[in-house]
Amino acid sequence: MSESNTLSRYDFVYLFDVTDGNPNGDPDAGNLPRVDPETGQGLVTDVCIKRKVRNFVALTKGNGEPQPGFEIYVREKAVLNQQHEKAYIALKLDPKNRKTKGKDKADEDRQLTSWMCQNFFDIRSFGAVMTTEINAGQVRGPIQFAIGRSIDPIFSQEHAVTRCAVTTEREAEAQSGDNRTMGRKFTVPYGLYRMHGFINPFLAAQTGFSADDLELFKTALGQMFEFDRSAARGQMVAQKCYAFRHETPLGSARADQLFKHVGVKLKEEGKPPRKIEDYEVTVDSSNLPAGITIEEWV
Repeated sequence: MSESNTLSRYDFVYLFDVTDGNPNGDPDAGNLPRVDPETGQGLVTDVCIKRKVRNFVALTKGNGEPQPGFEIYVREKAVLNQQHEKAYIALKLDPKNRKTKGKDKADEDRQLTSWMCQNFFDIRSFGAVMTTEINAGQVRGPIQFAIGRSIDPIFSQEHAVTRCAVTTEREAEAQSGDNRTMGRKFTVPYGLYRMHGFINPFLAAQTGFSADDLELFKTALGQMFEFDRSAARGQMVAQKCYAFRHETPLGSARADQLFKHVGVKLKEEGKPPRKIEDYEVTVDSSNLPAGITIEEWV
């Protein structure tokens, strides 16, 4: 991991689609695809996308044995207090015998938080609340996503599925050896989702998020679905990502004004979309505010 560089401010539009899959099931609704009940548009949470970025980084930066600086804080089966203990051990501090106030404690707090940022990619990217029993501080991450929303309303299909096996001997006896289990799964025939994201250069400087980290993040946006296949998710594809780069850290325009320069429209109204070619994606770069350039990340 290289040392932190001064980054630009970025606001970006991320387009991805799903075919015959469930991009982000809702556990409070029987794992149905998330949907806006008023518009019928499909939803994908920021947490869902961050999970895929984390998984991609874990795979490409060690695959089980992470490279220095690229550990993942929020990962499957992680015990967060144990993650915090790594910082205490590295800094030779005792979590049960901390200084309670004063300059020395403030210095220790900064050292602990800084160590976590340096060693965990997702902390210096997305931030983390580490104020648990073993306290390692709180970090605001430079990268944030809004909730993704499908361009058009989605239709959720329900499928009955059969497994030619049962879980217990009692079930087998009840079926006289037929041994079949019925289940259900839900898919979206097709949905093109639009998600907005933001990179704050001031927070990047605080967490140590570097230019190299940004390149890794861009790669993840383009390739993470390729390593996240499952029967439930069908075929998910990163289609486009347009980033508005600001010349100055404070920026040259509001994000919402820039997002209007990316248009996505169904080519044939009234016809249910089933592929990306059913949409027209346009980028208007003719009248951008001064100090703004467009980069195509995907």
